[in-house]
Amino acid sequence: MRTQNPLASDLDHILDHTRDLWDELRGQQIFITGGTGFFGCWLLESFIWANENLNLDAHATVLTRSPEAFQVKAPHLAGNEAVTLIQGDVRTFDFPSGTFSHIIHAATETSTKLNDENPLSMLDTIVAGTRHTLDFAKTCGTKKFLLTSSGAVYGKQPPELTHIPEDYPGAPDPMDPKSAYGQGKRIAEHLCTLYARDTGIEMKIARCFAFVGPYLPLDVHFAIGNFIRDAMNGGPIIVKGDGTPYRSYLYAADLAVWLWTILFKGKSCRPYNVGSDEAVSIVEVAEQVAHCFSPILQVEIRGRPNRNRQEPAERYIPDADRAKNELGLGKLTSLRDGIARTICSQQG
Repeated sequence: MRTQNPLASDLDHILDHTRDLWDELRGQQIFITGGTGFFGCWLLESFIWANENLNLDAHATVLTRSPEAFQVKAPHLAGNEAVTLIQGDVRTFDFPSGTFSHIIHAATETSTKLNDENPLSMLDTIVAGTRHTLDFAKTCGTKKFLLTSSGAVYGKQPPELTHIPEDYPGAPDPMDPKSAYGQGKRIAEHLCTLYARDTGIEMKIARCFAFVGPYLPLDVHFAIGNFIRDAMNGGPIIVKGDGTPYRSYLYAADLAVWLWTILFKGKSCRPYNVGSDEAVSIVEVAEQVAHCFSPILQVEIRGRPNRNRQEPAERYIPDADRAKNELGLGKLTSLRDGIARTICSQQG
């Protein structure tokens, strides 16, 4: 069975770094929203792997808007005997019966298109979906609740700040309609804090940044996914801007290690940045993708550099010291390896 899963080495990696954490799920049920997206697939892959290798006898119930689509996308996950899919909208789903010791709320529409064209819908999905899921947690015996939040809660990173710490007081501009996603996540975090006070449920907050790995969509707004798509189509790799902004990328298997660790060990109502703190420019990311192919592909920069730029280049880089010092977390997979594994998964 182990050799049939192309992610076996990644799943062993996750289990190796979380093995001592899983016992509290033994014989328990876990509920996951957003279980069919990028985060959700990695959570399910690693949950099933741990469940089978450690004989946990645990079960995952997964909320999805389309069980049929997920059956097509990932039949080995959807059809696993330890997984039950339920159809519903995160804002209005019917509460399943039973006790769920842990809830992971990972359902968020991250579409830039939706955020630009219908920010009210974006805000409503995040806020109403979080509150509805928290209301469910109150009724089903939940002890630990993980919210996958976002670095967008900080707003624009100031140029004098190389890395954003969790205590940075910045925020998205409330006068900018495009701030709906970041504002929604701020409200979601606040809701978790209020429910923690009223219910005693441990609320874990993961402020997520940028990632790469299998299951990453290649046709949306993620630059690294677009570069991999361009490369797999034979190139050139198109950089739409001038390539100067800095980002950082954590590999998906490392992401899963971080999320499970924060759920099991993180302090309640204490947010943790989730992401690599190693900055790399967008053009450098494109070049790393290009060098994963032979012959090396061409990188085409479409944007014109600002010759009069007085400020440092734009940055979106987390300070990861809190997760490192309190939970022993870190970047375990290099960006080059993460890109190569992502490409391999797409080719397979």
